Amino acid sequence: MTKSDFETLLGNVARIAVIFLGAIALIATLDIAQVILAPIFLAIVIGLMFGPLSDRIEQAGIPSWISALATVVLFLILIAAAATGFAVPLSDWLDKLPSIWSRLQSELTDWRGVIASLGGLQEQIRSVMGSSASMRVNVEDTSTMESVAYFAPTFMAQIILFLASMYFFIATRKGIRDTAITYCITPRLRNGVRRTFDDVENRVSRYLLSITAVNTLLAFMVSLVLYLLGVPSPLLWGLMAGVLNYVIYIGPAVMALILTGVGLATAEGTLAILTPPLAYLGLNLLEAQFITPAVLGRTMTLNPFLVLVSIASWIWLWGPTGGFIAVPSLLVLGAILSNILPHEG
Repeated sequence: MTKSDFETLLGNVARIAVIFLGAIALIATLDIAQVILAPIFLAIVIGLMFGPLSDRIEQAGIPSWISALATVVLFLILIAAAATGFAVPLSDWLDKLPSIWSRLQSELTDWRGVIASLGGLQEQIRSVMGSSASMRVNVEDTSTMESVAYFAPTFMAQIILFLASMYFFIATRKGIRDTAITYCITPRLRNGVRRTFDDVENRVSRYLLSITAVNTLLAFMVSLVLYLLGVPSPLLWGLMAGVLNYVIYIGPAVMALILTGVGLATAEGTLAILTPPLAYLGLNLLEAQFITPAVLGRTMTLNPFLVLVSIASWIWLWGPTGGFIAVPSLLVLGAILSNILPHEG
């Protein structure tokens, strides 16, 4: 290897190291600043979704600040309507959680072989750790009111930050684009930046509006099927299925577990217990394999591996908020790369 080759290799290694360190710094920043950045990122994603609606309102000659305010109010009305559908039936089912847990324990007693194996494993762990070790969970006696008093101010501040960010982003997003364009020194660069902004908004808005329509249909179908099966509170489970379906892969798995608990609380026998989750999984399979691809089309299709990695990473960082913005973040990245990287032909 010549000296020139060695210097080239060393330079490439240095660049990779810088990129790696930058990625670690970015992840650490996102984690540390979650309280501030999570509501802002969520507001941007929702703002991109409702951006076309705000444009329609402005086309009627209404100022941008009024159209942005109307869009935020409409969003709050939709959230309030969904919360109303959840509130009463969900509170009733929360009261049934102890009975569901007792029922689950009684069902598990039939799995004598599994229980025996777990008992043997526990004895082996105790023998390794010493006879003084005991398998117990210590739960600190904390007051619910103290927890609420501790987290409520932070939660309310995040809600205010989210609503304010959503309003100002919708009202000023065109100004942000125009400002970015003014810093471009060539017509080609200006056109590229303009296309990137438009492409990002079109992709995110189309995806979220399409998924919302699909999830609304899924919520209706789940409610109808569970109603025909005689499952209590079918509207609640339909709404929950629609909401959880925004987090693909993980949301349906959580919903299947929830409906398994519903089966434990309301049915007798293994088949009857598993009927609600199996019916839901059948509808979800139909939605994922046929309805969603037909609605989104090939141009919006994302690599499943990249989607899974994005969802896992964002949920690890920001929890449910990260799960919601995982796919839109991929769409934003894809739009930026498609307008920056050179194209053949």
